[in-house]
Amino acid sequence: MTRLHLHLLSDSTGETLENIAKAALAQFEGVETIRHFWPMVRTQGHLDRILEEIAQNPGLVLFTLVDGKTRMMLETRCRALGLPAVPALDAVTDALSAMLGQQAHGRPGRQHMLDAAYFARVDAIQFTIAHDDGITPEDWEEADIVLAGVSRTSKTPTSIYLANRGFKTANIPIVVESPPPPTLFTLRNPLVVGLTTSADRLIQVRRNRLLSLNQAAETAYVDQEAVAAEVAYARRMFADNAWPVIDVTRRSIEETAAAIIRMVSDRAEA
Repeated sequence: MTRLHLHLLSDSTGETLENIAKAALAQFEGVETIRHFWPMVRTQGHLDRILEEIAQNPGLVLFTLVDGKTRMMLETRCRALGLPAVPALDAVTDALSAMLGQQAHGRPGRQHMLDAAYFARVDAIQFTIAHDDGITPEDWEEADIVLAGVSRTSKTPTSIYLANRGFKTANIPIVVESPPPPTLFTLRNPLVVGLTTSADRLIQVRRNRLLSLNQAAETAYVDQEAVAAEVAYARRMFADNAWPVIDVTRRSIEETAAAIIRMVSDRAEA
């Protein structure tokens, strides 16, 4: 099976870009796609952080960025890394420009109607980015969803996916040596969901991560006994608090997010 890191960069919610990528990937079989989703890319500082991740996980870069400086910076760095950077809408926009005799308006997110749903998605994305990896737990009560799980159980990409659907999502790593803040156990508004996976799969994902960072591949982070104990610790916590649990071992991020959205819907109807 071919493995592909796919980086999706958008200056808006990224919904258009994600649909384009999904439609194109459906034409190929035997591809394990690892998606890195980057919405609301509108500053060079934000792009700098993303480029570090792209360098660590080289692959195909698709983007819908209209700001000239941001685009140039992305394309220049990708050329230096030897990576393709594809502007997903340029061919269509250029064709329309030629047929209509007009220059396209270079405004970020212009394709979206500025309605309440759009602003809700933007608000959800901003909240989710600001509450990644256990940051600012004092605000978690404002979230719609809180994801908990050990390292490398896809908490962040799942959170971003949910945010793009309009759900304010925070996530917290479960670490044996550093228990979560008490806030996690007293939340009333958010749906807290535990993400788990098999120890063997987790070790594989973590080892690949270490190799991509040129770090030692044999540490406690990937030790069989330590990882099994870590997973068991998280599962006990989920059970003790009666949180719904999703095993992500054989699920895509889209499937995990869809299951969580159903939980939110069922909870609202109960």
